[in-house]
Amino acid sequence: MSMLALDINDAGIVAFDGRDVRYREPGYALLDDGELTTGNSAWRQARLRPRHIQDHFWSRLDTEALPDQRFRHLSAADLVSRQLEQIAAAAGSGIEQVIVAVPAYMEAGNLGLFLGICNELGLPVTALVDAAVAATRREYSAAVPVHVDISLHSALLTRLGQPGKAQVEKADVVDAAGVAVLNDAWVRVIAEAFVRQSRFDPLHTAETEQLLFDRLPDWLDAAAGGTSLSLEITHGGLTHAAEIDGLALTAAAAPVYQRIVTQLRALVRAGETPALQLTDRAARLPGLADMLRARVGGEVFLLESAATARGLYSRGRGLGTGGAVALLRQLPWDQASVTVEVTPDDGDGGRPTHVLFGNHAYAINEEPLALGTRAEEDGRWIVLEAAMPGVSRRHCTLEIDNNQCVVRDVSRFGTFLNGHRLEGSAVLQAGDTIRVGTPGYELRLITVERDHGA
Repeated sequence: MSMLALDINDAGIVAFDGRDVRYREPGYALLDDGELTTGNSAWRQARLRPRHIQDHFWSRLDTEALPDQRFRHLSAADLVSRQLEQIAAAAGSGIEQVIVAVPAYMEAGNLGLFLGICNELGLPVTALVDAAVAATRREYSAAVPVHVDISLHSALLTRLGQPGKAQVEKADVVDAAGVAVLNDAWVRVIAEAFVRQSRFDPLHTAETEQLLFDRLPDWLDAAAGGTSLSLEITHGGLTHAAEIDGLALTAAAAPVYQRIVTQLRALVRAGETPALQLTDRAARLPGLADMLRARVGGEVFLLESAATARGLYSRGRGLGTGGAVALLRQLPWDQASVTVEVTPDDGDGGRPTHVLFGNHAYAINEEPLALGTRAEEDGRWIVLEAAMPGVSRRHCTLEIDNNQCVVRDVSRFGTFLNGHRLEGSAVLQAGDTIRVGTPGYELRLITVERDHGA
């Protein structure tokens, strides 16, 4: 039976037939004089004809008319259908089974419509599999795997359980943290380098902006190999050159990276060693892997190109052939396990010493500091007003444990780290905020400097 594994992450949709990657193109659509094209041909026109481009149709898959006047007679479903037609043409004839890796931003309603489109096109989808599970082909012994991927408009973080197989525990979508917003940030900082060094502004015309946009993937790959990056753009018979420090690209992306780090930290409990599994498109983002390693800890594992589709194909035989198509959130491994080294934390750099509530700083030490509405006779407490909804009598505790500052949630309502509900417990850093209740009390973690020997 001829089988096709399809990864529908719109940053780079991949079709793999077991031997070759038959299709790898982004989720872009171009409407030009009534002709609709998708993928790379649309992407190459994105800066030349921005009003004729759509790039949200995979993440907002529905049948409503698109709001843009040029596309008002079309829906996101129409654009997805067109791209699926092109994927089917690239895959060739004789496909008897299609198995699909589904990114976390797609919900049940989107998937039902997707299956309907595939049925109309004669694409025999037999199984839908969570993309993080499809990409995870081995056990990470002594660690908790967290899969990190990036789409056009969001970052995708999935905490995986390992009960003898890869299984989704929790998936988070970080909105406005995808390739599109990062590319915009990098285009701006690169254009500024050209202006400063050669008085050439590549954003002055659509043609030169598109040239910059076209060169960006190669420049980003080169940025991973050194500290300085040489840039060239040839236009109108003239070659313009500039140099940029690779750290400038990381700095431009830092606000987006920080949001990814913040949400990722809320997925990792205190005492756990994370195994951060990055897809190749996430690994290519300048400085992201280093920031995750420094701010989240654990060990970073970089996956091969098209790993999601390859992992899906390897374990796809027989999936879903017995009846209705459902989203599978677990698969067995098919590669040897790897043991993650547990690195002890011997220092206290960045570790909070106090929590600031109102105008008072409470010291954090080995004796738990409890937050709640009703203090007990023993122990240290920050007493919160009972009138605030969503606050338990004993809501959470802060303490130094194994040389780390740890928050533990013991409530019915949840405790929020930097705006994200934490998974039972988490390691805290100076500058973090803890919120309890709704709308809630907010407490900030701070480090108080000590004098020599004090």
